[in-house]
Amino acid sequence: MQQAGPPALAPHEATPLGARFPRHLRETGLIRAGQTVVVAVSGGMDSVVLLHLLHFRLGEQWALRLVAAHLDHAMRDDSAADGRWVAGLCRAWGVPLVRARARRPPRSEAAARALRYRFLRTVALRRRAHRLATGHHADDQAETVLFRIIRGTGLRGLAGIPERRGRLVRPLLRFPRAQIAEYAAAAGLSWREDPTNVLVGYARNRLRHEVLPRLEAIQPGAARALVRLAEHARHAETAWDAVLDMLEPAVLLEAREGAIELARPVLLSYHAPVRARVLRRFLRRLHSVPDRAGTRAAVEFIRTGASGGQIQVAGGVTLEREFDRIRLRRRPLQPEPRAAERPLVIGEAGAGEGEAVIGGRGLAVRWSLAIPGGPGPAEAFDPAALRFPLVVRAWRPGDRIRLAYGTKKLKKLFAERRTGRTQRALAPVLADAAGRVLWVVGVARSADAPPPPQGPALTIAVSDVELG
Repeated sequence: MQQAGPPALAPHEATPLGARFPRHLRETGLIRAGQTVVVAVSGGMDSVVLLHLLHFRLGEQWALRLVAAHLDHAMRDDSAADGRWVAGLCRAWGVPLVRARARRPPRSEAAARALRYRFLRTVALRRRAHRLATGHHADDQAETVLFRIIRGTGLRGLAGIPERRGRLVRPLLRFPRAQIAEYAAAAGLSWREDPTNVLVGYARNRLRHEVLPRLEAIQPGAARALVRLAEHARHAETAWDAVLDMLEPAVLLEAREGAIELARPVLLSYHAPVRARVLRRFLRRLHSVPDRAGTRAAVEFIRTGASGGQIQVAGGVTLEREFDRIRLRRRPLQPEPRAAERPLVIGEAGAGEGEAVIGGRGLAVRWSLAIPGGPGPAEAFDPAALRFPLVVRAWRPGDRIRLAYGTKKLKKLFAERRTGRTQRALAPVLADAAGRVLWVVGVARSADAPPPPQGPALTIAVSDVELG
């Protein structure tokens, strides 16, 4: 008895796209069985083919839960007809649809794109979708790379459109438009043509309809070569990321919300292009993406900028130098109110405790005639040599301290000890009733406050405390 072979493929399933698409998704993991997928459907051929592939080619076998999403940008008089057509298509295919219309038409292609993605991400979030799929294909990739080349992009820009970014995926990105058109014809699909796609007033349309065909005539396979260039650039970017991951621990001193501190000597030890790469990596974490000139200015500031200086870079970020530290700081939209300065007075050589606020920093101060335990620096003084009351306060311009070799302004002392402006504002100073500086906590102790002789000593300890 002759065994029956596998069922014959439908004409559209036998096309290169129809045959390769399921294997492509399995190999890449762009979409997995059982997932909820929001599909951006403009009504054009690419998005209609993508929805057909996911619904009819994979839907039942993969148990996909599909949701179509359509945004009317209101940029054409007849644009609402596209939405009605998409609604009819989705009803016929049994795919749920989310539609929206822009309140006012976007003023540019970039603004329309930003609005569209904001809408699509909102739909994906509300539907708890695993993936958000768009119909970009290999010809779109070629156009993007060529457009960025003529604008003078760097290596990251040459990487073109990413196949995946978070939940956003582009399952058709490796397939040329000709294969998509072949599938559409074999499946008997219809779609809406956007008349603006043929207007040569748009730069991308001129590349699509004029430049790329001429390049193909000069060098057959030019579009495929541009797609390969994007792939090479992505591989190079992946390699750069691996190198930067290894360099980061040596250069990163501190990272907190809105601020990053880097080791300047380590940065300067890198070759200039590597230095620029490292800097741009940290700037991106603060949502700053400077252009080439901005990056060059920032790298030059790191090399030649004076300690205490600063420059502004893209995205509201300040680049500051404090001796061997480079600080990247994002300016808050509304600066947080800083706690008012509050000095602390020590009235006599007894025991006590209290709190001071210096530069917005809360300090716990304890003193006694015995060495107190606990965190923070502590110093012991001869109570008989002190002029009470003592005060713990911020440093002031003109403050001087007497050292073993003579007096020195605190400003100069801070510079010698490589204490930056930020840390100076936070440094507590212990002064006596005559205004003499006895101790700059964590920096220096005055010769006017010698160590105590045999006998009782007043020990003062200072530590950080969280402000209530």
